[in-house]
Amino acid sequence: MRPESINEIEKAKKAALEVLLHNAHGPFHGLPRTAGWGYPEPYTRDLMISILGIGVSDSKILLKSIRKTLETLAKNQTNQGHISSLVHDSEDRGASDTTPLFLLAVGVFRKITGDVDFLTEAVGKSLIWMSYQSPSDKTLVAQQPTSDWRDEQWVLGYGLYVNALTYSAYRILGKQEWADNMRHAMARFTITKGIIHSHVHEGLVVKYKPY
Repeated sequence: MRPESINEIEKAKKAALEVLLHNAHGPFHGLPRTAGWGYPEPYTRDLMISILGIGVSDSKILLKSIRKTLETLAKNQTNQGHISSLVHDSEDRGASDTTPLFLLAVGVFRKITGDVDFLTEAVGKSLIWMSYQSPSDKTLVAQQPTSDWRDEQWVLGYGLYVNALTYSAYRILGKQEWADNMRHAMARFTITKGIIHSHVHEGLVVKYKPY
C-alpha cells in the first residue's frame, strides 16, 4: 500500500473516531446521539451499526456508551422480544431490522468484551421474536408492506436486507442450525434459465415479463 494511502486511511479513522466520541453523549437520557451534528435522538438502527467502528476503536468511553445503549434497549424490549426503533422509547415500534440488528450488536459486543452471557434473557426473547417472523417456519424473515424502514419503498415478502441481518446475527450468536437453514433457503432463490424449478413460483418465469 502506498504511503499516501495509509495516510488517508489514518485521517479517515481519526475523523470517524472524533464523530463517535462526539456522539457518545446526547440529550436523551445520556444515550448517544445518532448523527454527528444532525439527529440528536438515539435511533436504534444507526447506533447498532456503529458498534462495528466502536469494536475496533479501543475506546473505553465508546464501549461504555454502547453497553448502556444495549442495556437500555433490553430494558425497553417488548414482552414478545421486539426491539424499539428509538433506544429510549419502548412505544416506538414497527421496524423490521431493529431486532436482528440488536442481536448482531450483542454478538459483536460479546466478542469484544468476552462476556458471553451479556443480556442472555433479552437475546433469548429477541430470538423467539425472530422465529415468529418466519411464517413458513423455515427461518427466512417475511416483511409486510408497512414494516420496512424506508417508508415509501417497502419490500414485500422475503427482503434481502432484513434476512442478511438475521443470518449474521444467528451466526455470531452460535445459532448455527438456524443460520444453516437460512442459507439453504436462500440458495433456493436462484432461477436458472431453461430449467423448470419446482420451488419457483410460476409468475416468476413467465416469458417476456420483466421479473
